[in-house]
Amino acid sequence: MERGKMAEAESLETAAEHERILREIESTDTACIGPTLRSVYDGEEHGRFMEKLETRIRNHDREIEKMCNFHYQGFVDSITELLKVRGEAQKLKNQVTDTNRKLQHEGKELVIAMEELKQCRLQQRNISATVDKLMLCLPVLEMYSKLRDQMKTKRHYPALKTLEHLEHTYLPQVSHYRFCKVMVDNIPKLREEIKDVSMSDLKDFLESIRKHSDKIGETAMKQAPGAQDLVDFSPVYRCLHIYSVLGARETFENYYRKQRRKQARLVLQPPSNMHETLDGYRKYFNQIVGFFVVEDHILHTTQGLVNRAYIDELWEMALSKTIAALRTHSSYCSDPNLVLDLKNLIVLFADTLQVYGFPVNQLFDMLLEIRDQYSETLLKKWSGIFRNILDSDNYSPIPVTSEEIYKKVVGQFPFQDTELEKQPFPKKFPFSEFVPKVYNQIKEFIYACLKFSEDLHLSSTEVDDMIRKSTNLLLTRTLSSSLQNVIKRKNIGLTELVQIIINTTHLEKSCKYLEEFITNITNVLPETVHTTKLYGTTTFKDARHAAEEEIYTNLNQKIDQFLQLADYDWMTGDLGNKASDYLVDLIAFLRSTFAVFTHLPGKVAQTACMSACKHLATSLMQLLLETEVRQLTLGALQQFNLDVRECEQFARSGPVPGFQEDTLQLAFIDLRQLLDLFLQWDWSTYLADYGQPTCKYLRVNPVTALTLLEKMKDTSRKNNMFAQFRKNERDKQKLIDTVAKQLRGLISSHHS
Repeated sequence: MERGKMAEAESLETAAEHERILREIESTDTACIGPTLRSVYDGEEHGRFMEKLETRIRNHDREIEKMCNFHYQGFVDSITELLKVRGEAQKLKNQVTDTNRKLQHEGKELVIAMEELKQCRLQQRNISATVDKLMLCLPVLEMYSKLRDQMKTKRHYPALKTLEHLEHTYLPQVSHYRFCKVMVDNIPKLREEIKDVSMSDLKDFLESIRKHSDKIGETAMKQAPGAQDLVDFSPVYRCLHIYSVLGARETFENYYRKQRRKQARLVLQPPSNMHETLDGYRKYFNQIVGFFVVEDHILHTTQGLVNRAYIDELWEMALSKTIAALRTHSSYCSDPNLVLDLKNLIVLFADTLQVYGFPVNQLFDMLLEIRDQYSETLLKKWSGIFRNILDSDNYSPIPVTSEEIYKKVVGQFPFQDTELEKQPFPKKFPFSEFVPKVYNQIKEFIYACLKFSEDLHLSSTEVDDMIRKSTNLLLTRTLSSSLQNVIKRKNIGLTELVQIIINTTHLEKSCKYLEEFITNITNVLPETVHTTKLYGTTTFKDARHAAEEEIYTNLNQKIDQFLQLADYDWMTGDLGNKASDYLVDLIAFLRSTFAVFTHLPGKVAQTACMSACKHLATSLMQLLLETEVRQLTLGALQQFNLDVRECEQFARSGPVPGFQEDTLQLAFIDLRQLLDLFLQWDWSTYLADYGQPTCKYLRVNPVTALTLLEKMKDTSRKNNMFAQFRKNERDKQKLIDTVAKQLRGLISSHHS
């Protein structure tokens, strides 16, 4: 029962919803009906809705049919009445048309006759009046025709005169005629037309000189007379005259100056790629010169169209913009030849404008800035030249097989050696090929610097100073850097370093000849006050010192490589009878190396030899004391002693001449005293004399001795030294402990 009531309630609710949807469909626009229909299909009663929709459609169809049946008879009656009215209207139209045709036909002849009579009388009066007035008007018309012809042929100034006669003499006589009024009204327009036409000619002129400024400037910079003759200035003169007559001279002057300022700004704007070629700079300069040649001519051939103040203002603007553009674009240039060509072009540009009265000092000042840029590009170029020379050199003395080759080398580089001259061929110069090549390239650099100073209106002293400063930069920065790079190369050998030292020694000696070379081309004596000195000596000394240091480093590295081959058996009980193989090879290497040092200055060879021996001694000491060696035997110490003796023998043999007595052997004194102390077991002497200047073991540090003694503690049983004491093992160990304790006491008292 309850379920039946619920079903009935749901059915009523669904019917009400369907009724609402039907009303909404009837009253809603078709375009918006989609959401309404969707709500039907979203439910489950769309079948019942369709039945209701069909019923509603049939109801509306019956209502439409009733309405049409009700109004149909009235509609038929109205159509019938309209058809009757149309017939009557057509009859009326036909009657009116027939009546009009008859009237036109009967009055046509009369109208024609009256028109002919009227026309004849009118013509008679007009002809008579025209004949009378034409005699008065013809001069005006002739003058006006003359005016138009003059304007047509662009004779603007005569046209202005004709216009004035027409306005003040002829037109007042016929002022009551309409054409006269038209002419009077047209006179201001004609004046404006003349102004406009002349202005148009001026604009054409301005455009023409803008296009031809390049050619005008090119002609002027070639110092050809009459560059301004390439231009027809008559449009300017005519336009100025016309505007003056019309009382608008000031307007014309302002317009001309304004337009020329605009053109000046365009001319002074360089193309973005101007720095790439010399032609870019040349065209830029030609246009500027062409512009100012025209303005200079206008200044001198017109009265006040432009004045000196206006020209000076334009020139100041041009100078600042030109100098700024040249600073910017020249900074991009990395080719010294292009910079040199640019300098020559700027000089020509300045000299040309100076002829026309323009001040150009700022341009020459700016050239001094470009000189610095030129110097930088030269330094970069010569950096590459030096690098190629040094990279391609074989670092071997130059062999000479004939007198011709000998003279050729001596001609390239100032070298004198009486002993070498006496030697028979074949023989060798002490230096390698990079010496004459570098020397000649320094001279070429000086020539290149001299080229830039030409035509700059500089004194000899200023030229000399410029060349010397640039050459100093070449020596101290460019050449020095190139030499340092070669010296610091990873794969450079001792032979090459030795040759570099020899080469730089000879180049240092040649600096005085470079001084003479500069003096000869500048005619400024080096003793002159404020004359800059060459720093070549410093450059070559620095390079030589760097090479020497590299030799020392290189030797030490070679020694370290040999020491890496050391393979000591620190626990051996055998007593050796010869030095270790690695050390024998090391000593042989050192002997052959120092034999190559024969051409080096004595001090360099001695320092290298002493440095090598000290490094070898230090390295051997470190090898003996290194923490990885925790124990060692007396046998190992005796083998180590043999190696040190081999080193001392090498030092005594004098591998490099110049050492006094046993100076070189002192490099191994620390090792010698330490080994003697242990091998002779002379602790009583060491402990008793410690701290005294005459101590036998003065070079033995107690810390070092203690470190080595600690390594021998646990190996005392293998130490044959103790066999002679004929004591038991405990006594031996006790002896080492006693010495160690005394050493610690020494160390403690020394620190306190």
